[in-house]
Amino acid sequence: MTFRTRLLVTFLLAVLLPLIALALFVRDEMTDRLTAQYERRVESLVAVIEEDLAQESEAISTSLAVIRKAVVDDNRFRRAAVDRAQEERRYLLDYAGNAMQLTGLSMLQIQDEAGRIISSGHFRNEYDRMEPELPTLLASTPEGIALVQARAPDAPFLALARADSFQMGNKRFTIVAGLRVERRFLARLAREAELTVALVYPGGMLTSGMDRSESGDDVQPGVETLRDAAPASAIARELSVPFIDSKRGELALAQFRVTHRLTELEALRGSIDRWFLVAVAAAGILAVMLVGWLASRISRPLVELADKTSRIDLDRLDIDFETRRKDEIGSLSRLLGAMTERLRASAVRIKDAERRATLGELARQVNHDIKNGLTPIRNVFRHLIELARSNPKQLPDVFEERQSTLDSSISYLEDLASNYARLYPRSENRPCDVNDVVQRVATDLRGSSQVDLLMNLSNKAVVLGDPVSLRRVLENLVNNAIDSLESRPGNVAISTELVAGEADRPRVRITVADTGIGMSADQQAKVFDDFYTTKDNGSGLGLSIVRRLVMDLDGSIHVESEEGKGSRFIIDLPGAGTA
Repeated sequence: MTFRTRLLVTFLLAVLLPLIALALFVRDEMTDRLTAQYERRVESLVAVIEEDLAQESEAISTSLAVIRKAVVDDNRFRRAAVDRAQEERRYLLDYAGNAMQLTGLSMLQIQDEAGRIISSGHFRNEYDRMEPELPTLLASTPEGIALVQARAPDAPFLALARADSFQMGNKRFTIVAGLRVERRFLARLAREAELTVALVYPGGMLTSGMDRSESGDDVQPGVETLRDAAPASAIARELSVPFIDSKRGELALAQFRVTHRLTELEALRGSIDRWFLVAVAAAGILAVMLVGWLASRISRPLVELADKTSRIDLDRLDIDFETRRKDEIGSLSRLLGAMTERLRASAVRIKDAERRATLGELARQVNHDIKNGLTPIRNVFRHLIELARSNPKQLPDVFEERQSTLDSSISYLEDLASNYARLYPRSENRPCDVNDVVQRVATDLRGSSQVDLLMNLSNKAVVLGDPVSLRRVLENLVNNAIDSLESRPGNVAISTELVAGEADRPRVRITVADTGIGMSADQQAKVFDDFYTTKDNGSGLGLSIVRRLVMDLDGSIHVESEEGKGSRFIIDLPGAGTA
């Protein structure tokens, strides 16, 4: 992220976050206060509805008292209901209807002590129907009032009902009276347009804003049913009343649900959100413009300074950081100028040190390789000196026998000198017989110590490489193997074999094994590192040179060793036919 982008993000956050926090606080505070106000209104309406229901119950109770007194004093009713006078039967059937009209009730039925309806005002044809559970259930309610479903000629209707009884002769009769509960009744309870009163009962639901709806199954109202009766964005409170389920003949529960729609609150919040978005957009645009101007003023010198710094290179340290600025950017520019001056001086010292290190490395390699080349010559001359002292007559024969060793070593040193004359020993790859090189190395080193040199060579082992490099590898490995014996009796074994490589391409494997002191796991991990040695007078270059030469020949080398049992160096080189 660029400096300008970070500055823009920081400035936007500094401007917009407080604005957003303020808007959210105002919005939440307004919502909480209005919601609390609406909740108080709903709770007040629930209390009013409870009072209204109590008044309706009292009105029904008053009507029942009037009807009871009139019935008790009516001789024609007595003759029809008690004495069963047939001439008064029509009078009995019409009695409840006439009384219902006079008292303003919506439901009225008179039942004998067996529960048989003897007169019904809301449904005249109900006479002689048995409904003994209705008076019993009404009497069992806490307030003596409940919602019932009254039968009617067209369709059942809900009624708020009470029951009363009277004694006539030796018979007791029950009067059930009620007022119809319909949409207009609930709308009268709601009182305000934003408030809705719903009545949820087993089998249906009735609201102040719609006609009654009934389902085919009996549904026991619960929390989920009541929640479904109100919109999601509304406040609701419930008032429970008993409900007599005439189908099941049991007492259930119905609830008046008072709902206050939050339409005004939602509209107000929407208006606040719109103005808030406009304010945020305006603040964001203003912030972007201001930050763009401010960032260009601040970042331009930094961009120029970064461009100059990006051009710095070890081969190009002539960048000018001179400036007249007195601020922090000027201090940074002068600091970079001083750093560039130090880099110029350091680059000169580094180049000089690299030349010295290169010459030192080259000198160590030359020293190491020449010492390896002189070893066979030194061994031959020591042998000749011993013969000159002990048996001079054999000197010509032995000299002629060992002359090939001298010629081979001198030729090796000449090739080595030619390679180093070009400062880097560039190898000249050609088909090379590995067995021949092994035999030459073994011949040169045999007789120089008490070590037995054992050879197990394959019939054909030809690689594409430089014979001088291959000889350097073998001489280093064999000399190290001899040194590992520490002048004790032992043997060094050199073997060659053909093995399968990748994609069935043959490779030549060279193994140099000894019975010396071996190496630990830590020593094996470091054995090919530059300047790592376990010898008191070693340079630590022999095996690192071996690894480098093997890699130049596109080969690989690894070591297997165990302390006290010796080591095995294994080299895999690509065969000449696969190059």
